[in-house]
Amino acid sequence: MGIGRDQTARLMRAAGIAGARRSERVTTTRRDPVASRHPDLVKREFTATAPNRLCTDLTFVPTWAGVGYVCFIIDAFSRMIVGWRVAPHMRTEMVLDAIEMARWSCGHHHGDLRCHSDAGSQFTSIRYGKRLAEIGATPSIGTVGDSFDNALAETVNGYYKTELACGPARPCPWKSVEDLELATLGWVHWHNTTRLHGYLGDIPPAEFENTFYAEPTDHKQLVGIK
Repeated sequence: MGIGRDQTARLMRAAGIAGARRSERVTTTRRDPVASRHPDLVKREFTATAPNRLCTDLTFVPTWAGVGYVCFIIDAFSRMIVGWRVAPHMRTEMVLDAIEMARWSCGHHHGDLRCHSDAGSQFTSIRYGKRLAEIGATPSIGTVGDSFDNALAETVNGYYKTELACGPARPCPWKSVEDLELATLGWVHWHNTTRLHGYLGDIPPAEFENTFYAEPTDHKQLVGIK
């Protein structure tokens, strides 16, 4: 027999346990008022029929030694994290490092790839645009401070912080940004190869992509954020 939410909460309080909850949001988007903006090519339609349609965004995690900033590059088709970087700053360099990791894991050139982000200064910089041009990608930018315009990346950031980082129910365990980086390495591997995703049919992203490549002519499924 099932029990209700209130009864579950009472039993958890009696047992001295609490579920993971998402913490309050801290702004990581700092717009450069003089930088030109790329057009929004996604229009909140986070769907894809094949791999190598990417999104990217920044999030943050507090540590005892200061704030760690995390950049994930996510494949919109399978929600595979193909590139990431943890750093004590949120300068353009960290985004370029994440792109470089994605480039080596997914191939060096993708002419039909759109890399969508928010309007933070990291994503409007000349160096960011040049790096995307080198791999044949087209930049796409949503509005400032609007989570719906980068909903896929915001979703992954949200459960990364809930599952690994910290929140009201779990004090921050990381003594340094380096500790957070090592933990993120393990979490990304688990996310890609083990974590079950309901919108993928309760299989991990790696298995979903393997199925696509095993049946390239018959795979017509359109996947999008829920």
